[in-house]
Amino acid sequence: DDHDGTAGLAGLVSFLMMQQLLSPGVVGTIRAAVGSTLEEGTVDYIAFSKIAGNSFIGILAAVIGATCYNKFKSTKLPDWLAFFSGKRSVAIMTALVSIVTSVILLFVWPVIFGILVALGNGIAGLSGIGAGIYAFLNRLLIPTGLHHALNNVFWFDTIGLGDLKHFWAGETSADVGWDLGMYMSGFFPCMMFGIPGAALAMVRTAKNKKAAIGLVVSAAICAFVCGVTEPFEFGFMFLCFPLYVVYAALYGIFTIITYYSGFRAGFCFSAGATDLVFSASLPAAAKTWMIIPLGIAAF
Repeated sequence: DDHDGTAGLAGLVSFLMMQQLLSPGVVGTIRAAVGSTLEEGTVDYIAFSKIAGNSFIGILAAVIGATCYNKFKSTKLPDWLAFFSGKRSVAIMTALVSIVTSVILLFVWPVIFGILVALGNGIAGLSGIGAGIYAFLNRLLIPTGLHHALNNVFWFDTIGLGDLKHFWAGETSADVGWDLGMYMSGFFPCMMFGIPGAALAMVRTAKNKKAAIGLVVSAAICAFVCGVTEPFEFGFMFLCFPLYVVYAALYGIFTIITYYSGFRAGFCFSAGATDLVFSASLPAAAKTWMIIPLGIAAF
């Protein structure tokens, strides 16, 4: 409540500690000490490799930091420990709580990640409808960072799919067991045209149009050119989460539409105009001109 920077510092301490304690190297050392292993390529290894920079860990660290600050900022210790009283105790307690939390996540995180991978396995067998469900869940899970688990199933090679990997390797659908690009194509109309359309709607309905233009126009340009959507998404997901759910659902709908329309494109960074241009020359790309009618519909 008092906007003290100590709370932010405590959150940073928690975030850095959990990232380090749950890194594959440290987890592998811990498991080796108890006679277990953490082998590369396994779901557990992939789970812990996604801890670094994970939004879920960031949210958890922020909660730990804020809670410890509110709880211990006025703590008084005995005279011989008086130096660590008050706000100085916050970082220490945050570190201890982060260690305990890391121990819990050591067992819980692989389970959560594994469940999402198993969910991805089930979705993969549903063809175009499954691709739509994946796209919906991908957007819906972004605030927590858990979308990385699904991405590993559909874009990379956790279960033998690897849509992104095989697309950019110059392969075609005949070389793999699915319609190559089906798990990426639906993102293009939404990111390149859907977000600029939503940005225009926000500007037209805003009371302070100049402020709205400054906020959303740059975000719309980033989305169209590079496929960078976070400035826009994080700008409204916390203001109106039900609207964000609708936004995620539109990704699912357009992914289904692109699947059945035959539009195929891929990305190695994100679904912006830059990746669309570079992917258009790859063998798996198809009907890239359809980005125009699809984009108009998404707008």
